[in-house]
Amino acid sequence: MLATVLHGPGDVRAETVPDARIEQSTDAVVEVLLSAVCGTDLGGYLGVDPVRGPQRMGHEFIGVVTDVGRDVRTVCPGDVVVAPLAWSDGTCSFCVNGLPTSCRHGGLWGEAGADGCQAEAVRVPHADGTLVAVPGHPDFALQSRLLPLADVLSAGHHAAVTTDVRPGRTVAVVGDGAVGLCGVLAARRLGAERIILMGAHAPRLAMARKFGVDDIVVSRDQAAIDEVRELTGGDGVDSVIDAFGSDQSLATAVGVAKDGGGVCLVGVTGQPTWVDVNTMVRRNITFRAGVAPTRNYVPELLPAVLAGQLDASPLFDMDIPLSSVADGYAAMGDRSAIKVLVRP
Repeated sequence: MLATVLHGPGDVRAETVPDARIEQSTDAVVEVLLSAVCGTDLGGYLGVDPVRGPQRMGHEFIGVVTDVGRDVRTVCPGDVVVAPLAWSDGTCSFCVNGLPTSCRHGGLWGEAGADGCQAEAVRVPHADGTLVAVPGHPDFALQSRLLPLADVLSAGHHAAVTTDVRPGRTVAVVGDGAVGLCGVLAARRLGAERIILMGAHAPRLAMARKFGVDDIVVSRDQAAIDEVRELTGGDGVDSVIDAFGSDQSLATAVGVAKDGGGVCLVGVTGQPTWVDVNTMVRRNITFRAGVAPTRNYVPELLPAVLAGQLDASPLFDMDIPLSSVADGYAAMGDRSAIKVLVRP
């Protein structure tokens, strides 16, 4: 079968790999309908993260179950499923307590011998704890709306929830990539009174307006902090989503937060990031960071997506076949695309 393999910086290829197959009784094999290229796929491609030999790529997909192991109970061949960004057993203490990304028996796609999701098919370990079945046989348009649940839509929701976004709150989103824009969608869905996006790329800012942003700040560093504080009467905002994950973006996030407010770091660059703990302590700012426990959120958000109330599919501004996946990485790498949709 065909799959995406990263060989080194700037060197990603669609190449033939062994077919996905059942290896454990708890496995399922899923034929991929749609996958995507994510900003977090770019670390090795851009030379930011080390690449230690060929690595399978992709961590978000929707597909059709074609085979299951004898111990799988919750999905069966023919089911359309959403796969979250990590696989998990659903039964260990971390899973039971809402943190499937730390599952004792789980892992990340493409790592430790696991399949990547930019492929024609994927072996899914612990299928019962990982996959979420969706009703019926969704057409392409609905598949495109469902796919963001696997990562970016759930990540934006996670950031909004952990910073206590609710009616009456003001929210700032630092970063205009896919996760930041999904943070806007989440904040609007949760009833935020005012949403401020901090970014600089015109097509993304236009999309942010459609997603419900009230104000856009294109300045940077202290000028950006000053502008947000002016917009909020000097106080700053209640909730801040840092969807970029650099020293600069985190300093900005802390700088625009209201005393007693919350900051969630949900974006990562792959590099160590400095955190001004003293300032946060002095100003009583709550800081959260981490990979979104996507598997928890897919069942919660699925009804809204199916009902057409939550739609992140406009993020997919480039659509390519798997055989041309290198073009998708190039477009993501030079920021000419927000998010690339990959078809088998």
